[in-house]
Amino acid sequence: MKISIINGPNLNLIGQREPEIYGTQSLDSYLQLLATSYPDVQFTFFQSNCEGEIINEIHRVGFDSDGIVINAGAYSHYSLAIADALRSVPAPAVEVHISNIHAREEFRRNSVLASACVGMIAGFGLDSYRLAVEAIDAMQKIG
Repeated sequence: MKISIINGPNLNLIGQREPEIYGTQSLDSYLQLLATSYPDVQFTFFQSNCEGEIINEIHRVGFDSDGIVINAGAYSHYSLAIADALRSVPAPAVEVHISNIHAREEFRRNSVLASACVGMIAGFGLDSYRLAVEAIDAMQKIG
């Protein structure tokens, strides 16, 4: 199984940025542990602070992956272009948020990506990524 994990702006600073919200573990170290925990999954990892690069990555992997895990960061709340890119590829996408976006500022409670994804996982810290991988795995087994 192939799963692509795509991360958006400022997520390269997880572990340093606002540790009271995002924790102190780096995203890179967590994703490496995730890959080790799922040896039968072929992962690709991508992070960019640029909207167009995220769209290009969705186009690149979306025809060849069994699923996309996307944490578009702040783009989740207003990037119709990323939502359109997710709709343009056959790979099912699961939207991930490290924090519970519904317990934060009002503007974070709306996701324009949600309607382009099969589901959303939020509020479980970095473990939200593992839960998304489990969801994609379950969808693949069901068919």
